Amino acid sequence: MSEKTKKKNRDTSSNYIFNGKYEPLIYLVPFFLGLLVFTIYPIINVVIMSFKQGYRLSGAYNGIGLDNYITVLTNKYFRSSIKNTFIYVFTVVPIATILSVLIANLLNQKIKGIGIFHTAYFLPMVTSAIAVGISWRFMFNKRTGIINWLLGLIGIAPIDWLGAAGGNAPYNMLTVIIFGIWNMMPFTIILLLSGLQNIDPMYYIAAKVDGASSSTIFKRITVPLLAPTIFLTMIVNMISAFKVYNDVIPFWAGKAGALSTNLYTIVYWIKETFYSKLRLGQAAAASIILFLIILVFTLIQRLIQRKFNY
Repeated sequence: MSEKTKKKNRDTSSNYIFNGKYEPLIYLVPFFLGLLVFTIYPIINVVIMSFKQGYRLSGAYNGIGLDNYITVLTNKYFRSSIKNTFIYVFTVVPIATILSVLIANLLNQKIKGIGIFHTAYFLPMVTSAIAVGISWRFMFNKRTGIINWLLGLIGIAPIDWLGAAGGNAPYNMLTVIIFGIWNMMPFTIILLLSGLQNIDPMYYIAAKVDGASSSTIFKRITVPLLAPTIFLTMIVNMISAFKVYNDVIPFWAGKAGALSTNLYTIVYWIKETFYSKLRLGQAAAASIILFLIILVFTLIQRLIQRKFNY
């Protein structure tokens, strides 16, 4: 074999190795750069910032320590934000999940005009959360809102959903919970409907042949086989609910409730501490605390989910 042929074979082999083995890395470089700059670096920076005492936008700080965490955990408004967030999460997520399972099961039926119901339930997914929130603000109005009008039809006196009646605001949290349930359901229904459509129809056929009722089929077949999807939606929704912010903003013109402080959520407190008070280290510490809370509850749900694998 001539030297020219050998050189050509070596060049061809080198090109093959480069094109076949390393070429995918070229396409992944932009992704990894974006991940590094916009995800990994901010996470590391927030963790470091949370330990910097008196951190300022210029980058200067007074020292390193746990003062930010101590200050945050002893702040009465932050503790109130934790309580409000937990009430929201453990009320909205279970109720939204249960209602979504029932509605998704109905939407999975092959009946005439089902597309109209699909559109009605999924419409909030393509609508601005703030715009929808403002619409709900008018609906919750004590005097002219449609909700109080409907309650009046069954003899219930008008409720001050948004105001601070008598120096307090007993219905503020209920207002946000009602809106949160409605706002969470479309996404949950989509995921559950996808899970329902992946269940083998033979299970239902066999159950009907054996004479099982619709309620028995739902309890003994649909729910158990849908359990992995239900837990997935609960994990996703719980993470989203812990970060609740948009649900609070429209009702009280950007304030945390009718009294401005009665409906702090963790994310709202972080936003106010960071942007309004410029206490950057404390905001970073609160963000890490929120991350740890979400991580713990996600791991707990994952452990529970392992018992429901079918």
